[in-house]
Amino acid sequence: MNTKEFIKWVLAVLCGLFVWGIVKAIFFIMMFGSMAASATSGSGSSTVLPKEGVLLMDMANLAITEQTTESMPSMSLTSLSSLGGGAMTESLGIYDAVRAIHKAAEDPGIKFILLKTDNPLTDVTNISEVRKALIDFRKSGKAVVAYGEAYTSGSYYLASVADKIYTTSHHGGNNFMLGMSGRMIFLKDLLDKLGVNYQLIRHGKSKSAGEMYVNNAPSQENMEQNQVMVNSMWETISNETAEARGISVDSLNYFVENLSIGFPEDMIKHNLADELLSVEGYKEKMATLAGKEAFKDVKFVSLKEYATAKVKANTGAKKKIAIIYADGNIVEQDDPNNISGDRFAKIISKVRADSTVKAVVFRVNSPGGTVLSASKIKEEIDLTKKVKPVVASYGAYAASGGYWISNNCDHIISGATTLTGSIGCFSAIPEFGKTVKDIAHVNITPVNTHKHSDMLSLVRPFDSEETAWMQEYVDDIYTRFVNIVAEGRGMTYEAVDEIAQGRVWTGADALKIGLVDELGTLEDAVTYAASLAGDPDVSSWNVVGYPKPLTLMEQLMAQFSKKGAMEEEVVNALAGTPFESMAKALLEWQRTWNKGNGQLMFARMPFEIEIK
Repeated sequence: MNTKEFIKWVLAVLCGLFVWGIVKAIFFIMMFGSMAASATSGSGSSTVLPKEGVLLMDMANLAITEQTTESMPSMSLTSLSSLGGGAMTESLGIYDAVRAIHKAAEDPGIKFILLKTDNPLTDVTNISEVRKALIDFRKSGKAVVAYGEAYTSGSYYLASVADKIYTTSHHGGNNFMLGMSGRMIFLKDLLDKLGVNYQLIRHGKSKSAGEMYVNNAPSQENMEQNQVMVNSMWETISNETAEARGISVDSLNYFVENLSIGFPEDMIKHNLADELLSVEGYKEKMATLAGKEAFKDVKFVSLKEYATAKVKANTGAKKKIAIIYADGNIVEQDDPNNISGDRFAKIISKVRADSTVKAVVFRVNSPGGTVLSASKIKEEIDLTKKVKPVVASYGAYAASGGYWISNNCDHIISGATTLTGSIGCFSAIPEFGKTVKDIAHVNITPVNTHKHSDMLSLVRPFDSEETAWMQEYVDDIYTRFVNIVAEGRGMTYEAVDEIAQGRVWTGADALKIGLVDELGTLEDAVTYAASLAGDPDVSSWNVVGYPKPLTLMEQLMAQFSKKGAMEEEVVNALAGTPFESMAKALLEWQRTWNKGNGQLMFARMPFEIEIK
């Protein structure tokens, strides 16, 4: 694509986004009307389940998230089909999902569980928690059956838990089991051309957040920690996958390394699947397993529907366990979709003051954020710990600021693939002086009362005094962070400093070096908290989640009015082009900066990893 073509393409995208803004407004009105009608006609109604059926977990339409929320259609450029009544993605919290699977094991009306694993919307840590629940389900004597048409390493990790694994006999749905891969993006060359200078000040040789703006390749420490991290995650996934299928890890790695499992027949040959099924064969198999004469007679119940009908809070219990879900970036703004410092401090304070709450599970799924907000949240957790047990449970991320807020809990339970640690601090201030002068041809002359009044004007670089002052501030926060961890984990400063330096660890490795206490699930954390509160029988407790999940209307309002919507649509429009990664990186940094409300100090990990 040459420059002229690129400019034409950008203009076309911008025009399309203008039209999309109008479409989105129409969509919002339609959804509002539909919801109002639904609320009127469905008032007082509840989910009705068939007397018997198959519990369906279609992972392409079921997002296992931190908390259960009302299902909302996507509002991206690629989801216009939802206007015509297309299926909406269902969202189910991990704790509700696990409890629903346990309920199904005891329910005589549930014949078996069907896992459709293609294109999962769930992160690998929550997949691991679901796998554990499915293993327990199988102990009831009922089967778990998996079906996929194009397995990836992530989707097969979930499928491997099943008694039987089926795949399509049709070619075209090739399997892409390629292992794990993370991508590091470096923008220095681009920023140099644009005249943008990022002033990165950090403490921690592995604290690589911000490195993408000042380097055009990873530092040795950054590359090392990334390699160790993905290797550790793959070790967990490959060990559990191989064990479930009765093959060696070496064999599985050989198949992946040599691209030996692309075609459907390869899955059978290497004992990764039990049978190839045509479309009709799949229908016949499901009918047979369900004890029906024809596929049309099989009643499928989605896990979300089942959880809605079967998973109920024990509201009759006088004593409560509170699960506080800290999910998202730690920010200064009052953002309902992230961990707002002041808002979460109030929530924790309210839980602490509630005499019916006897124990707290602090569920953390955060890569970090601003130091100021993290400090406010940690203070409230520490005060709560003095009056009632607080157990930390880690989701996909509990790193940097996410570890700051939780390391002093009475007990920390992490997933093996959780990314945690990242004990470090940084400040990254962009400077656009060259952009303004050489590209925009604008001259700016400051008028100051003091020498450093325009230090944060973003149109000139820091001088040596300012850089030294910022470094001193970053160093002070790093020292504070290490001391916090040393106190919370009962370690010496020197011991923490050795494993800190901004380095990110998996939960499996964090256990070895003392950053967490055990590997387990959110359900394990609730049980542990109940034990600390004097009664390990979780069924006798009322388990209550905080904060209250957003209603569908609140989600729509937030989606419609959120800042940066235009930028997000541009990123979506760039999907599949060479500019996609660059646009995502710039948007993420813009959001981090904006949500910090101008805060200059961040405790945040530099990347997020997906397994495909």
